Amino acid sequence: MMRALEFLVALVIVAVLGVLAAVVMPGSGHIDRSLVIGKDMRQVYDVLDNFHRFPDYSVLHTYDPQMEFKFSGKAYGPGSEVSWESADPKVGNGGLTIASATPNFDKIDSNTKDASIVWNVDNSWRGLDKHFTLDLHRQGNRGQLTDVKWSYDVKYGWNLINRMANLYIHGDPDSFIQFSLNNLQNVLAAVPNIDYSKLIPFIAQTQQAPVLLVSTQIARKDGLDGLDDATKKAIGQIQAAAKKLGVNVTGPRVLITTNYGDETFTFDIAMAIDSSTLTVAGQSQQLTAATTPSLDAPAASSTAAAPATDNAAPGSRDRFGRLVIDGNVRAELAFGGSALKGVWNGTFAGVPQVRDMLKAYAQTHGYKFDDVVNRSYDILVTPEVKDAGGNVTTYAKYEVYLPVTNAPQQTPEQEAGMQPPSPDSDSPAAAAPAAAGTAAAPAQAASVGK
Repeated sequence: MMRALEFLVALVIVAVLGVLAAVVMPGSGHIDRSLVIGKDMRQVYDVLDNFHRFPDYSVLHTYDPQMEFKFSGKAYGPGSEVSWESADPKVGNGGLTIASATPNFDKIDSNTKDASIVWNVDNSWRGLDKHFTLDLHRQGNRGQLTDVKWSYDVKYGWNLINRMANLYIHGDPDSFIQFSLNNLQNVLAAVPNIDYSKLIPFIAQTQQAPVLLVSTQIARKDGLDGLDDATKKAIGQIQAAAKKLGVNVTGPRVLITTNYGDETFTFDIAMAIDSSTLTVAGQSQQLTAATTPSLDAPAASSTAAAPATDNAAPGSRDRFGRLVIDGNVRAELAFGGSALKGVWNGTFAGVPQVRDMLKAYAQTHGYKFDDVVNRSYDILVTPEVKDAGGNVTTYAKYEVYLPVTNAPQQTPEQEAGMQPPSPDSDSPAAAAPAAAGTAAAPAQAASVGK
């Protein structure tokens, strides 16, 4: 009897001590981890102000590779949501919601020093009012570095069990932050380090169209003169082929980039035509969209994919499934579907960097693109105009397109009603827009936008 009484007294003492310990424990918890990432702050901000790249850097996929994420709410900014379910108890079920982002995305440029994004946390971790805060601070002599401080805050109230959970705050919350922060750096490493804050990209719904095209290339050292010569030659071949086929060219020249290398620029020059059915080598052929070439495709055939060489027989298909018109001219159904669109007003020298801006923007916003088949392209909407003395009075306008999938109907810029800068200026741009950290904006006499 005495032993039982001693045991009960001991239990009471332990319980009282436990309650006292819980009472003196803090009513809230906080941890944070920091990492300096070698990227422009706008890029880091954009990745964190939407959840479409979250599966790529979240540690959750490491714990359960089979888990799936569901996206809801807005595509970007406050109101964006992501949720997950997992049978793995280390992951469980949960979700995040972007509660706030300061300043707004359109206020972040090369002069912005600080930004902050708050995510509300809904999962099995004990406590109330759980949230992550991601504070960004621009660093480096040229502002090309971003210090990311990822914090976790939670309130326990007077729930004594929750208060005791503060002893374990350096467990799952801490490891979640540390591993995800390291993965975030790896994800951003694949994004071109370019400042696209002056770009105003739009999602455009393009229509599929039949085109004639010529594949060509120039040495980068040949510059704009070499590009003009190659383009004029390709246009001449396309126009001659169109006349022979009995079809009409219906649109401006389109330049489809194959490879913008350090020494060689490889591209296609395409022009829309008014028929998707062509008679070649005495046979009527229906044009189709290009396909990804097969590694084990046969070398050549009148019906199978054939290499795009000058010796390909008219009426055959090259390895991309394009119809061979003659030695240099091909035909296909091009475009169609969603594309991320930007505008460049100036010389062609600015187009490649606008293209890189669109790719970086797509990567930070979680839009997918494929450079093998659905390659980026630009359309010469308005050619430059010169006066009698050879001076340029109006510079050219280019629309640059990056075909994308997994994209919303509108970019944040579209939703905000933003408009591209005016192309009006005293003179054309002489060069491309500056890369991140080298200038605050593109060349003064040019503009990038919708």
